[in-house]
Amino acid sequence: MYGTIWALLPPVVAIVLALITKEVYSSLFIGIVTGALIYTGFSPIATLDTVINEGFINSVADAWNIGIFMFLILLGTMVALMNKAGGSAAFGEWAKKHVKTRAGALLATFLLGVLIFVDDYFNCLTVGSVMMPVTDGHKISRAKLAYIIDATAAPICMIAPISSWAAAVSGMVDEGVYSGIELFVRAIPYNYYSLLTIVFVVGMALMGFDYGPMAKHERNAREKGDLFTEGERVTNADNAPKGSERGKVYDLLIPVIVLIICCIVGMIYVGGFFEGVGFIDAFSATDASVGLPWGSLIALLFAIVYYMCRRLVSFKEAMNCLTQGFIAMVPAMLILTFAVTLKTMTGLLGADVYVAGLMQGASTGLTNMLPAIIFLVACFLAFASGTSWGTFGILIPIVTGVFTDPATGAIVPGAEHLIIIGVSACLAGAVMGDHCSPISDTTIMASAGAQCNHINHVSTQVPYVLTVAAISFVTYIIAGFVQNVVICLVIGILLTLATLLVLKRVFGQKTATQQ
Repeated sequence: MYGTIWALLPPVVAIVLALITKEVYSSLFIGIVTGALIYTGFSPIATLDTVINEGFINSVADAWNIGIFMFLILLGTMVALMNKAGGSAAFGEWAKKHVKTRAGALLATFLLGVLIFVDDYFNCLTVGSVMMPVTDGHKISRAKLAYIIDATAAPICMIAPISSWAAAVSGMVDEGVYSGIELFVRAIPYNYYSLLTIVFVVGMALMGFDYGPMAKHERNAREKGDLFTEGERVTNADNAPKGSERGKVYDLLIPVIVLIICCIVGMIYVGGFFEGVGFIDAFSATDASVGLPWGSLIALLFAIVYYMCRRLVSFKEAMNCLTQGFIAMVPAMLILTFAVTLKTMTGLLGADVYVAGLMQGASTGLTNMLPAIIFLVACFLAFASGTSWGTFGILIPIVTGVFTDPATGAIVPGAEHLIIIGVSACLAGAVMGDHCSPISDTTIMASAGAQCNHINHVSTQVPYVLTVAAISFVTYIIAGFVQNVVICLVIGILLTLATLLVLKRVFGQKTATQQ
């Protein structure tokens, strides 16, 4: 069964069960066991050994995962500190006076997400902790907050030349075709899923309507003050002690700004910037699992000293925030552990080999349709595996190989634009699948950042993600034939706006009738 479609069965089982049962831990575990059974030929003892040793132990012991767990705990502690010092409450009160409407609250959340483009993990947790008092004050459901966070995480990082994502893509491109960062920058205008997601989010915020399961969550939040609708109901008031009443807005802003600066410095430090490596090259060579904990630890120490000097928290209260931050991040860490283990099972079964064969077979067909085909394959692989980085790591060498001469390594004549569109379609599909997959680490982080039930977040955002994906697919079909960056992008934007107007006409009227 190695290298066949069976390699994708475990994540499919886990995803389907999670959406049906709305219980993520058991669903992921069943998916893991399914993968181990297939890998070991249904031997019970070997299956148990694979689940424990090659699955959970290897996943938890992985240096990358340890670094991300550390970052989660440090950031959770920062959030607990900001709440205890009264900075979050002060910012919430300020925002209530200055952000007058629900649309304004949504756009402010979106704008902050765009500004924090360095890393998707950092984006998810920071935007959630800063904007939650604002969105709660305007009775915006946690599911909607989680969607806005998720929509400004991977999609924004994928079109930011200075980000951990740009670094990852740059390192996977054959230098004989283009330099890594050059190809990434050239692909940005063709990354329709990321760009059209921006148009979609802003358009929906301004038009003021929702559809699918999200409409129910938003209606309950708006009319009943119920921010959760179903699942766990997490509120800062229930989980954190009462904060200082002397906190000011700058008591939130200063630590967050220091956190952003320290994380950027940490990432370029790990990449060798202070050893003479250029700024862009330092981002290309960095390791986010080291750089982000490096920066967040310094920012946390600064926050403790700053709040103590301001006499907003005592040393004992600051230390108590360590356990509060850890406890707050336990659900995200558990889901992440299960998800990473499931990805390990998929790798053991040769999912990459299967997809490589699929792509090579598709390349023998109509060349101009390849961008659309690449987009679909990347969507499916990222959704099933829960990893966008793994997806474009598998597909980018295949995509560039399709459009280059194997003998000389040069681009095939006439494919100069198609190779850029094809790589961009690969990146866009990877982001799309990652955006809506229940086992994606970014999706898990968005749920944690919004303190939203994970399955609620997934089920409410899937219709929105599929809508933008369908528009992107059509645009990639057009791009394969037209190959003009301006014309294709304008068509994609017009299609998105037209779709929003149709949805507003259908679902906006239905919402008004229900009210």
